[in-house]
Amino acid sequence: MSSPDAGPADLLGHALLPVANEDDALATARALEPYDPDRVTALHVVEKGGGVPDKTPVEQSEELAAESYAAVRTVFPDAEEHTAYGRDVADEIFDAVDAVDATAIAYRPRGGNRIARFLSGDLSVKLVTDAPVPVVALPRAESDD
Repeated sequence: MSSPDAGPADLLGHALLPVANEDDALATARALEPYDPDRVTALHVVEKGGGVPDKTPVEQSEELAAESYAAVRTVFPDAEEHTAYGRDVADEIFDAVDAVDATAIAYRPRGGNRIARFLSGDLSVKLVTDAPVPVVALPRAESDD
């Protein structure tokens, strides 16, 4: 993890870019592009069931991750990739920060109504309140609403 004394120029020195699927990956990468990060690592979290069946088969999730990474590379050709496996997406994102030595999490809030966000545990709230590094909330394009 980077030092909290890092200056503003270092904020996007190494952006961790959590992505859910190919469309989300492309939209998130495009939203980050104007900010010209020095280094980008795309992160896909494969949600595990923890004693219950997984939400999707691991092979299908890994294929989804590969498609997501390819989409990010259309914007950031040198982007690195990191796949995490776990039950708590936010915790996996935080662990990935340390694993790849990211300076910030660049995150594009997902859509959905308040009830859907509440039922899903509202990842955005957990990211901005518990993250070990700064979280950059990227703007959503008007067509995303």
